[in-house]
Amino acid sequence: MSRAMTLGATQASQSVRSSEIDGGLDAGTRSKPGGKRLSGTPVLYLLASVFVSLLGSSSAPTPLYALYQARWGFSPITTTIVFGVYALSVLMSLLTLGKLSDHVGRRPVLLVTLLIQVATMVVFATADGVPSLLFARVIQGVATGAAIGAVGAGMLDIDARRGQLANAVSPTIGTGTGALVSALLVRYLPAPTHLVYFLLLAVFALQAIGVALMRETVTSAPGALASLRPEIKLPREVGAHVLAAAPVLFAGWALAGLYGALGPALVATLTGGNAEVLGGLSVFVLAGVAGVAVAVLRNTQPRTMMLIGIGSLPVGVVITLIALAVVSLPLFFVGTAVAGAAFGAGFQGSIRTVVPQVTPHERAGVLSLLYVVSYLGFGVPVVAAGFLIVHGAGLLGATRDYGVAVIVLAAVALLALMRARRAAR
Repeated sequence: MSRAMTLGATQASQSVRSSEIDGGLDAGTRSKPGGKRLSGTPVLYLLASVFVSLLGSSSAPTPLYALYQARWGFSPITTTIVFGVYALSVLMSLLTLGKLSDHVGRRPVLLVTLLIQVATMVVFATADGVPSLLFARVIQGVATGAAIGAVGAGMLDIDARRGQLANAVSPTIGTGTGALVSALLVRYLPAPTHLVYFLLLAVFALQAIGVALMRETVTSAPGALASLRPEIKLPREVGAHVLAAAPVLFAGWALAGLYGALGPALVATLTGGNAEVLGGLSVFVLAGVAGVAVAVLRNTQPRTMMLIGIGSLPVGVVITLIALAVVSLPLFFVGTAVAGAAFGAGFQGSIRTVVPQVTPHERAGVLSLLYVVSYLGFGVPVVAAGFLIVHGAGLLGATRDYGVAVIVLAAVALLALMRARRAAR
């Protein structure tokens, strides 16, 4: 089949699925008791806001790590472990709970996870040591992993085209704004280790009310208990697409993990002291530019987006490493912006390559698998970097080694993507 015919078939499939959502599914749910519920575009925006707040809460502790370290006297390796524990918890949750909403519905999964997030913010706000912080990160990771598949699939249920865009933009917006808002609160308002969590608690509570009022976006299906068994199982038609997207996701999220765990510390070395706002700004620039890249390139072919992303990622890393070597804060932010654009293009291209190929009852499971790959890249290399910082060449040396590893990963991903593209032709 020619490329044009394949593209046309994909677009036709998306149109059919969109019409099923707007017509057939709503018709089925209207017959159920309970009065009018939120549906359509308002629910799409609600779910996007949930995605933003979930990822925002995950990056909110980043500007606080220096305060925690000074208060409780732990080493940089503890910082990366706290960061890595969250990523590991998300992974385990994605593998066990990621497909649950395909069977019991999006609404009950999201409602429970949002209420757990409310409780988690209380644990964060009252944390009195590293064990409390680790416990909060574990619970947060479990709830986030369970919610990611449900909220992402729910947005696709409502509108396939806008849902894909929201799936790519929402995580970057959440990650960036969470870190920056937290940094501003730490710098300019009292109770820095409490206020941001109480604000997030209020946001999650309001979103839980909204989810309770929304209409379910997918019909229930048998097999809920069986779906809790961890397994890597893909629909046959998306296997090749996932193999093409996985290296791109891993490399991009590995770089995002470096900024999330060590970005403020790197900025502090360039400024000669604590710079909470600039540290949060580094994460915001990475994620914000990623979101802009997604919006600008939204009409580009998905595989072309992945090529742009993975091809330009080493450029951003090299600029960042040069900035650290010559101690240039402006150049550091230039490298961060280039890396952010690469991250956004690669992530959006990966989502758009895989998601249109699956049916509604496979969406949460497939999205969860994509995030498994992403969070492996997000968490595992950062923990390794923490050991290098303590037992190796220090912060700058470990960052240099990390950057070289990301460049190698990007080169491998680029070769694999080009090979897959030739095979597809």
